[in-house]
Amino acid sequence: MSKEAEEKIRNKQLIIAMKGHPGTGKSTLAHALASALKFPLIDKDDIRDSTFPLHQHQQPAAGLNDLSYEAIWRVATTQLRLGLSVIIDSPLSRRAHLDRLLDLTATVGARLVIVECRPSDEAMWRERLEGREKSWHKPASWGELQELIKAYDGCSEYDVGNVPRMVVDTTAPNIGVEELVSSVVQFIASAWCPIPPPM
Repeated sequence: MSKEAEEKIRNKQLIIAMKGHPGTGKSTLAHALASALKFPLIDKDDIRDSTFPLHQHQQPAAGLNDLSYEAIWRVATTQLRLGLSVIIDSPLSRRAHLDRLLDLTATVGARLVIVECRPSDEAMWRERLEGREKSWHKPASWGELQELIKAYDGCSEYDVGNVPRMVVDTTAPNIGVEELVSSVVQFIASAWCPIPPPM
């Protein structure tokens, strides 16, 4: 990873928003980015896991999902008001979620970039999804994932406007997490932290 690009990113206040369906490698990449850049990581799964007692009392799943996002926005707002950059690990599956982030960036003066994980190797994606630790609120099988995507009814494929977005193939052959992190850092640096031309 380029030290120059890394330093340029650290000198800007950023929201790095992950995007993608379950099992696409978002969390692995988000954790690696947070570790490399030393940015706070806000993981929707951490928040959603904490709503399990409400789930046991038959609270509607949609309501708990909305509650999880509301918690993300509040935690992110606090971190950004402290002058920190943040990485938000969530599916970002609806345009309304992006709109909240855009409102947040306008409020605090931060810059937003989207890192979308889209595996090209469906078999590897399926293997990852079905091989990961089971959770009460995540699809556990390929069939469950397909039902979830179908329920989105295309709403997860929305126009992000002029927000810089990098689409990452997390199943590309011979490319490890370190290389992916490096390419994301270079992308962010070029999108929001352009290197001035030589004198």
